[in-house]
Amino acid sequence: MQNIKLVIFDMAGTVVDEDNVVYKTLHMAINKKGYNLTLDFVLEFSAGKEKHQAIRDILEEIKAENFNEKAATIFEDFKDMLSEAYNRLTVSSYAGVEDLIQDLKKVNIKVALNTGYDKNTAQLLLDKMRWRLGVHYDVLVTADDVEKGRPNPDMIFEAMKILDIKDSEKVLKAGDSIIDIEEGKNASCGITVGVTTGAHTKVQLESANPTHVLGSLKELKKILLD
Repeated sequence: MQNIKLVIFDMAGTVVDEDNVVYKTLHMAINKKGYNLTLDFVLEFSAGKEKHQAIRDILEEIKAENFNEKAATIFEDFKDMLSEAYNRLTVSSYAGVEDLIQDLKKVNIKVALNTGYDKNTAQLLLDKMRWRLGVHYDVLVTADDVEKGRPNPDMIFEAMKILDIKDSEKVLKAGDSIIDIEEGKNASCGITVGVTTGAHTKVQLESANPTHVLGSLKELKKILLD
């Protein structure tokens, strides 16, 4: 087993239990413009991505005319709708995640969070959970912090740079979507993990050939600490 020095967690659906509200809201924002897409379709083509890009990809997939212009309008609606939804939402971490993070930190494994959300949305979620920098995570990297979002590895490399981790073989990336796994592979992470608590199913995650597919992040204890 690699000597892992850094674990990078996706946020929503991985460490943050927000009942898939972002994708439900994205689904509503798109269909509000006259489309009739299913939530499963939206999840398939948007999970883990920066959300403006996700909308463009969905509209391009269904061959919508002028999809770039329409995506910009939908994205503005989505941001307002998501802000309202999050202000009403109770947010928590999944069972066992905070204990896992403290166990990792006890053996000097650093913890980073990365997300396709913008910085403000990510921080809103962390504030709702009362997660603090230096206690629950060592760095937060969002879509605002890099030029290219997932599946490009830029967010992983930014976290490594900030935390002075030189070798990506010593990095584990975990997320609830195929694009999280692709991001980890594109960064040459030593371990990639899919978790079935969020956007994608076990079969969908397995299609990306991660090192592990887990039903809960609690299972990482056996992989990294036992």
